[in-house]
Amino acid sequence: MKNILVTGGAGFIGSHLSEKLLAEGNHVICVDNFFTGSRKNIDHLLDNREFELIRHDIIEPILLQVDQIYNLACPASPIHYQINAIKTIKTNVIGVTNMLDLADETKARILQASTSEVYGDPDVHPQKESYWGNVNPIGLRSCYDEGKRVAEALMMDYHRQHNVDIRIIRIFNTYGPRMAENDGRVVSNFILQALKNQDITINGDGSQTRSFCYVDDLVRGMIALMNKEDFMGPVNVGNDGEYTIKQLAEMIIELTGSKSKIVYTPLPSDDPCKRRPDLTLAKEVLGYEPTVHIKDGLLKTIEYFESIL
Repeated sequence: MKNILVTGGAGFIGSHLSEKLLAEGNHVICVDNFFTGSRKNIDHLLDNREFELIRHDIIEPILLQVDQIYNLACPASPIHYQINAIKTIKTNVIGVTNMLDLADETKARILQASTSEVYGDPDVHPQKESYWGNVNPIGLRSCYDEGKRVAEALMMDYHRQHNVDIRIIRIFNTYGPRMAENDGRVVSNFILQALKNQDITINGDGSQTRSFCYVDDLVRGMIALMNKEDFMGPVNVGNDGEYTIKQLAEMIIELTGSKSKIVYTPLPSDDPCKRRPDLTLAKEVLGYEPTVHIKDGLLKTIEYFESIL
């Protein structure tokens, strides 16, 4: 049994990760400030004696005795991270620094949840870990994009200077049950609009592409990276199936049997035109392979949203 800290543990991904770590026989300490996390995501874990919940913002230091730290704390959807851009970038700089100080103090291994957004609007396709990215440092999304890039830099500097045991994972678009209804991401937006027979709103002409990873596959990749010896990353984890946004909307209309029509709205600034992970490194080093087909994952996600509507 390990003492494992999951920051952002009441969030969409964090709650699934906490659940899996408990199932593997660990003691999990969930830290969340509930800015975007939700108590309902972890209600079913609160009776587990090996699960602790602490309401705390990692911008403030915290001292705990832990063996591993999964640092997931940060709003991850454009709507949420742009509500308070300064807070977002502080989470990625001051918050990450606090978690690295904790890892240094306790000699814990720390995994930083980075993102495909470090690649920006990529000139290289699919995106390899060696690609340095094409990010607008002063754009509306920079609080998140550049914040995560700084977080990676901090991880590497703490490793070089203090020999902190680090792992960096670059997460691509993830979906599944417990996604927030108001997070503005395409999967949750489209499913909710389809279930209500409302128009499905596509930003731009729908030709932009994304790769969608079911949350169970991502969690498996995260745990594999954390427990891999002598490999820090960064490493892409996601699903390398690539779909246009229009294809996604049509798939969701078909799976829900919706009467929704597709309408088009202007594309937000700095929205990437294409996004697909090169998973070669994850497959070679972690033995990682996504297993959930997008239609199967969407059906489970649709079932979840039907249950909460």
